[in-house]
Amino acid sequence: MSQTQALSHDIINQWADNPKGPVALILKQKLLPVDGEGGVIFPPTYADIGYSIDTLSDGTKVAQIDSVPSQANRSEPVFMDDEYRDLVPQIDINLGNKDDPERKVSILELAHRAGDAVVRSTDELAVEIDEAFKTLLRTHNAVPLAKLAPTSLVFGAWDSRGTQVKRPRLIRSIIRAEDVEVLSTAAQYNSVWKLLDDDQKKALTDEAKKQKVKLSVKGFNDVPAPKGLGGIIARGPITRQVTINLIALQSIKGDSEESTVQLKRYLLALALVAATAETELYLREGCLLRCADDADIWEAVARRGASQFYSLSADQERLLIKDYAQQAATAFGVKQPEKTYQFNIKKAKELLAKKEEADSDAEG
Repeated sequence: MSQTQALSHDIINQWADNPKGPVALILKQKLLPVDGEGGVIFPPTYADIGYSIDTLSDGTKVAQIDSVPSQANRSEPVFMDDEYRDLVPQIDINLGNKDDPERKVSILELAHRAGDAVVRSTDELAVEIDEAFKTLLRTHNAVPLAKLAPTSLVFGAWDSRGTQVKRPRLIRSIIRAEDVEVLSTAAQYNSVWKLLDDDQKKALTDEAKKQKVKLSVKGFNDVPAPKGLGGIIARGPITRQVTINLIALQSIKGDSEESTVQLKRYLLALALVAATAETELYLREGCLLRCADDADIWEAVARRGASQFYSLSADQERLLIKDYAQQAATAFGVKQPEKTYQFNIKKAKELLAKKEEADSDAEG
């Protein structure tokens, strides 16, 4: 790796503005289990396969610790935090009913963002989002969508229930562990059975037979659990890799040269915030990680030739990017909504009744 340079606002502007500049930004963060190298961690499990582990040609096993959709769904709610909430419109949808009239969901929590079924099941917001997608489809002008739901451009969206517009992710993040060994586990549930007297045991046994249920199902008998997945040990690195697609960024347009510049800088700023904000690395039960290094190194991948590398301490980097994002949001003209939108159960039913409805890919 060549010598690193200090990151600055001017460099970020060049990444956003120059169509002949780098094609991507890559950040690799080394992660560690909280109990240190060699600690046991639990990857996600998937139907029919258990852990997602690939075996390379040399026999090395690589495990997926957190998927691209999962990483997106962890990063997007960062913009609900007090520190970053002014950077994007805080659109809420009221799901309330007579029992819980104040129940709301943020568009930042919806798996499909502006293309989510809940958005399509509102009155006013559905119209505004629909028109924004149509403007993007007809004229390639992404400003109306960015004014409403900018993270739909940052993390990607598919308006599968309307215009069919698809936007690729500007930011893609995944966590993998290399050279892993899979462990197994077993367990035993010990019930109160041993403490019961003979009369109590007979009464419960007779009732279980009468009801045709097993005592163990109701918690009155011991149950040995079968052998199962017991986590992994990573002998190699655990890495979070973030890729920001600058080619996809350059394809985004505004309605003028000036608005295009403001839009691209704004969206790049949001992607950088999502990449560097201190999100919790408690991924699931048994998988609590931390960053191993105090500095991030960004690789600006050139179209040809050598990459350039940029580095700051984690704290300096977050402050610089937050400041840049605030300036970009102000220049773009971020406005907060003055109302909460209402979920309409009638429209949701109409959505279900559409036989030609294309199923989404369920990607977060």
